[in-house]
Amino acid sequence: MSHFEALLPSSGQSYLDGSWRPAISGKTYQVFNPWNREQIALVPKMGQDDVHVAVRAAHQAWPAWRDRLAADRALILMRWHDLILEHRAELAELMVVEQGKPLAEARGEISYGASFIKWFAEEATRANGAILPSFGHGRQLMVTKQPVGVVGAITPWNFPNAMITRKCAPALAAGCTIVIKPAEDTPLSALALVRLAEQAGFPPGVINLITTDREGAAEVGETLCLHPIVRKVGFTGSTEIGKRVMAHAASTVKRVSLELGGNAPFIIFDDARQDLAIKGLFMSKFRNAGQTCICANRIFVHRSRLAAFSELICARLKSFKLGFGMDKGVNMGPLINKRAIQRAQLLVKRAIEEGAQVLAGGRTLNQNLEDDEAGMFFEPTVLTEVSQEMEIAQSELFAPIVTLIPFDEESEVVEMANRTPYGLAAYFFTEDYRRIWRVSSALEYGMVAVNDGALSNRIAPFGGVKESGIGREGSSWGLDEFLEMKYIMLGGLEASGN
Repeated sequence: MSHFEALLPSSGQSYLDGSWRPAISGKTYQVFNPWNREQIALVPKMGQDDVHVAVRAAHQAWPAWRDRLAADRALILMRWHDLILEHRAELAELMVVEQGKPLAEARGEISYGASFIKWFAEEATRANGAILPSFGHGRQLMVTKQPVGVVGAITPWNFPNAMITRKCAPALAAGCTIVIKPAEDTPLSALALVRLAEQAGFPPGVINLITTDREGAAEVGETLCLHPIVRKVGFTGSTEIGKRVMAHAASTVKRVSLELGGNAPFIIFDDARQDLAIKGLFMSKFRNAGQTCICANRIFVHRSRLAAFSELICARLKSFKLGFGMDKGVNMGPLINKRAIQRAQLLVKRAIEEGAQVLAGGRTLNQNLEDDEAGMFFEPTVLTEVSQEMEIAQSELFAPIVTLIPFDEESEVVEMANRTPYGLAAYFFTEDYRRIWRVSSALEYGMVAVNDGALSNRIAPFGGVKESGIGREGSSWGLDEFLEMKYIMLGGLEASGN
């Protein structure tokens, strides 16, 4: 028995209205280990009827949860935080088996995910309003903040723990109740988190979990977005699906937070520190096998540094060990499924046809690294002779592929970096403080990292511009995404007889 199995419910059950139950239809679907494609669990294949049950439960639980003191909600959140850290080893092992990332990365995600719960537990008591100067005698003007109500949270597979906590923690802290729809590939981390939330003492109906397979995902997501009781939807995923979420939410004028696709530029100027740039590139590009929305996607290198950096990147890739994330020394796992492999293959194939050259990698490998037929691993790949116009430079890669694009002038690379419909994250490396201010301001992205490859944390607002999304997660601003502002005017306050 694996250590994490004690955190999971009985086979074929999910959590609605304070109890563990099967789908109304009785249907289940299989969850597979991406490393070897072995079945690891059966979970409910829920549908529209289950969503209605979950939303009603959340709606009924909302008044009591909303009316609790913020400090009381914070205490329950902190118990949840503590339980997650207490079971970090089991949760990390579960993530390795379900999602494929190496154990060290999985442990890091558990701590990262828990940090949002602690942060918003503390922020719960800081949802301050305001007293405004009056426009006339005998009147008092106030602004208060109130929870929006029932929230739908649709989360991705690449960070199956942290993307749930980053959405749930602020919603629960604000006094909202929530219905979670995790990604079909990685529902087990969600089940384990909700199991711990139940132990932490969240009342029935405050947290509800809808699991379903890829076939049922559209129906479940659409039902959540169209449901008149749901007042806010948070979604992390592709821009294509995000646009559908936004369109459905518009039918009842729901609030939305959308964290969508990215095409992050990673710019190495001629005066960049070589050690920082290489460290930052590997930190950003190869985390989770390149399957993150803020991965370095287009690597712009000043022409004078291109040959040296190409050589360094290829040399460092030789130390990579691909395999099962629980095995010692493994620092990159498989891609999530066969579709991801096939997409990476196609992008590289088309890039080569368009004139790109392969400096390293480019092969598909199976779990034993012997046979190209199984194809669950994609070898870290470096392409040169890439241009901004190629399909591979215009696509969100979600694979361990480095595309090297040369540039000569600052204005040229800023223009190329901005020439995309996306605007999530950007990175650049330089020692010129004047350039730091110029380029930081000029890049059309919601987040910019200078001389570093890591930028996401609980303290800073996470989100993008253009077609990369709406709203921010994390930070003190993240709580406001789940609060409505109400203006109250008290009149007739003059002393009687005046």
